[in-house]
Amino acid sequence: MEVVPTLVRLLAISAFACAANTSLAQTPAKTFRVGYLSASSVAASGHLIDAFVKGMNELGYTEGKNLVIEQRWAEGRNERLPALAAELVKSKVDVIFAPSTPAVIAARQATSTMPIVFATAADPIGDKFVSSLQRPGGNVTGLTIISGELVAKRVELLTEAFPKASRIGFLYVAVTPSRAFQLSEAKRAADRLGKELFLEEAPRAEDLERAFEKLRKKRTTALLVHDNSVFFLHRRRVAELVAKEGWPAMFGTKDYAEAGGLMSYGASYAELYRRAASYVDKILKGAKPGDLPVEQPTVFELVVNQKTAKAMGISIPRSILVRADKVIE
Repeated sequence: MEVVPTLVRLLAISAFACAANTSLAQTPAKTFRVGYLSASSVAASGHLIDAFVKGMNELGYTEGKNLVIEQRWAEGRNERLPALAAELVKSKVDVIFAPSTPAVIAARQATSTMPIVFATAADPIGDKFVSSLQRPGGNVTGLTIISGELVAKRVELLTEAFPKASRIGFLYVAVTPSRAFQLSEAKRAADRLGKELFLEEAPRAEDLERAFEKLRKKRTTALLVHDNSVFFLHRRRVAELVAKEGWPAMFGTKDYAEAGGLMSYGASYAELYRRAASYVDKILKGAKPGDLPVEQPTVFELVVNQKTAKAMGISIPRSILVRADKVIE
């Protein structure tokens, strides 16, 4: 028997197999490049991009290994968004994650083919980002926060907590299709509750003081603050101005309450950003944005800042406190 030659052949085959496996193991996985386009700043929204990265990590993506995130921040200057979006398109990222409405608008102007995912778009149908929630069509999809019932619920909670507040101001940036719908729903809710609702516009951060002066002259007794990229970026300043006036106020997401706002009711932005990662993942795996239904949040948080209430000398009713998902002491 030729034992030695046979053994040599077996060893050679084994060595070849090991070498092949080692070669395969050392073959680098594909690295995906995601563009992140924000109207905000790192200081104001860094925790949100962290939530998105966490979502990507949960799906098997790691920066420096198989994921690169090209970040572009407009720092509150929406006029910079088109140029930043163009940069991402030119860099040929695989997907653009443009969370907010202003960012989506800029991204769509820059490309009609590159996939775009949003996370907090107010009204993707009204703003013509998608054809329908179920069948978006085109190159854009994601998660939306629109809900007329949600705005009405904020009016109801504010009224329940402060029944004597008869004149409610609605602070907003500018009228768009989505905001017009929400404003009308807020007005409808206020009328039903016997409250007077009036609007005040502050399109830029530098307009806030002027807007508050006008609200003061209108004898405001409570305030509803519409959520948008401008107010979100300057949410601490907005909360300070409201507290200075002594008005009980309702905001759209807990980020405002955590920044000093009195009360908030809405979906968690961090959770929406984390969920947006699943859309990016599906697109990177070959799905078409137009085939991915737009998702609406089903969980809403009521947050009360008791620290702010005490500083303002305001008492929050127990009926509100026992229903709060979070009370900041």
